[in-house]
Formats: sequence, C-alpha cells, structure tokens
Amino acid sequence: MFSLDDSGRRALLIIARKSVVEGVQCRRESALTSVPVALRSPAGAFVTLWKRKRLRGCIGQLDATSPVALVVAHCAFGAALEDPRFAPVSSEELPELEIEISVLSPSFQIVASQVIVGEHGVVISRGHYRGVLLPKVAIEQGWSAERLLDETSIKAGLPREAWREPNTCIEAFTAEVFSESDFAHPSPYAGA
Repeated sequence: MFSLDDSGRRALLIIARKSVVEGVQCRRESALTSVPVALRSPAGAFVTLWKRKRLRGCIGQLDATSPVALVVAHCAFGAALEDPRFAPVSSEELPELEIEISVLSPSFQIVASQVIVGEHGVVISRGHYRGVLLPKVAIEQGWSAERLLDETSIKAGLPREAWREPNTCIEAFTAEVFSESDFAHPSPYAGA
C-alpha cells in the first residue's frame, strides 16, 4: 500500500466531497478532469459518511484495479446514494455530513490466529458469498479476533463460525484512515 501525505489526503477528501455533492444534487457521478500524480496509483478504498457521529452510508471497493482517486469518487457517490441500508442522502443533509476515507492495502491470505484486532480488516469468502469488515470496526465494537471473524462470516451470509471451515477463505488487509475532521479546513465543498 502506498502512503499518502497530507496533501494527498486532502485531495482525496475534496474528490469525495465533490462526488457526494454532485451525486446528491445532480444524480450523477463526478467527472474527474485532472488527477494528481500521487492519486493515480491503484488502490482499494472505502468511503464512509457520518451524520452527527452516526453511520449514514459506506461503500467500498477492495480491488486495486483503478486509480485511488477514481475509486474514492465512485465509492463516495455510492455511499451517498446506493448504500442499501439507508435512504439516499438529501441536499439538506450535506452540511451535516463528515466524510471518512479508508485507503486499503492489497488483501492477503491469512490464518485466523494471525488476525490482529485494529490492524487487520477481514474478508471472509466461500463461493459467491463474501463479507468485509474494516480494521476499525472490531475496535469500535470491542470485539476479539474471533468475534471479528464471526461477524464477518455473518456479513458474508454464512454461518457464524464458517471461518473455521477449511473451504472458507480468510483474507486480511490494512487501511490508512483519515477524515475531514483531521483537517481544519477540509474542503471547499464542506457545507455545500
């Protein structure tokens, strides 16, 4: 996983905010006209929207096949308008949203005993079933590594302890997480 400096983080937050605003106001994904060189490297990412410290939407892409700037723009649009757990974000909500981005490392196979709470996000898959939880989820929920694996199995639509079965694949990844609140003036789109 490549590391971002503050200017790269700010640029991704601006891209995400623009994508959310244009998505909500125009119902279309934001077109990126120029992408800084540092944001052209491929990486997976998740964009999480918070409203008054409560989850308002989260969409991600694990695959590192597109430039991180494009992945963030696409996921921000999806978090605002396509997360099936929530109604689409309204224009009135835009000033209340805080955007958080998780830039992901490539995933790698891991055995359950190697999962480190708070460091690893987890992917559990079997056949066409797949569940993903970000590294911070276990910390926020106070889960052990086993509970993280249980909950990821459930999210995949599998039985709670499916991760224990030999035909289930366990993968892990790390994430670089940052949000608009990390910066005094995160974006010209804040409050849009």
